[in-house]
Amino acid sequence: HRIGVRPGLPSARQRGGAGRARREVPAQRGSRYRRGTIQADARGQTSRPDHPASRTVPRDPLDLDAHGGHQLPSQGAGREEQAWVRPRRRAHSSQRPALDLGASTGGFTDCLLQHGCAKVFAVDLDPERLLETMSLAGDTASNLTTHQCDVTSSKQVEQMVKACTDHFGTVDILINNVGGSAAGGPVEMAEEVWDSQIAFNLKSVFLTCKYTLPIMLAKKYGAIVNVSSSSGLRWTGSAQIAYAAAKAGVIQMSKVMAVQHASLGVRVNTVIPGQLHTPMVDFRLAKQRSGGDVDALLASRVKRIPLGFMGDGRDTASAALFLASDEAKFITGTEIVVDGGMTARCD
Repeated sequence: HRIGVRPGLPSARQRGGAGRARREVPAQRGSRYRRGTIQADARGQTSRPDHPASRTVPRDPLDLDAHGGHQLPSQGAGREEQAWVRPRRRAHSSQRPALDLGASTGGFTDCLLQHGCAKVFAVDLDPERLLETMSLAGDTASNLTTHQCDVTSSKQVEQMVKACTDHFGTVDILINNVGGSAAGGPVEMAEEVWDSQIAFNLKSVFLTCKYTLPIMLAKKYGAIVNVSSSSGLRWTGSAQIAYAAAKAGVIQMSKVMAVQHASLGVRVNTVIPGQLHTPMVDFRLAKQRSGGDVDALLASRVKRIPLGFMGDGRDTASAALFLASDEAKFITGTEIVVDGGMTARCD
């Protein structure tokens, strides 16, 4: 258990007592902490006698101990303290139904399945990639259901969400991992390309949240993780104005939804990947930016990363899995940047 103590309460000696002091603290309704009894003795040690696995915890004036509780200097022998005892958390995964959009990229589906999501509804536009995702699932394929959908179509997204709830009964986790860039600034880019980029990278997030949020709000529980890009934060080496604008929009959209729906138990966060080595780099970006020379593109990308190497889709997926899990139940309206330090660099 993790124990945090609040110093400053009257000691047993000040109240006329001696030796160990004991005080029952009433439970607090609506709190995720369980209040209990803590005993403190003249040696500055604390224990919780009413727990079957109670043990004495040494007090170190400067230590944030292994149990996660601040251990503060003793301010008198026999001090009694009020403690908030956090129950031990469950495993990292949540065993909750997850709706994974863009399932053929980034390893998200595999990460969800391998870390315990009991049910994953994997969605992609390309049916062949969905078959590949299913084959890669291996022993966990029985927990996976696939669905083809164009996430820029309101009608198809509505039908997709309905298919998911019909199959699993609900949606607890939504991961928006759809995206793709097109080169060019305002002068070079055709208006039709701008429109398609905004629809694919930004409107898709709006539509999936539009039809999934009512399900989560009705039961007062849900976790949404939207995948943006470091291009939404800064210049990343080439002009891709529509993609950059859309991914910046995803970040702010997530913040607005997070604040709007926090009181009803729905969390919304963003993962911001940097320049990763994914299949998209080999098959599409190399043609756009280095004439098909994959090695040259990879070398140019690594130069921007302080850690000196590129991550891959599993790094993004792991961050998203954390934000979707109950381990992150006090986290909403924020971002995790997965870029090896690239966006922190200014030279």
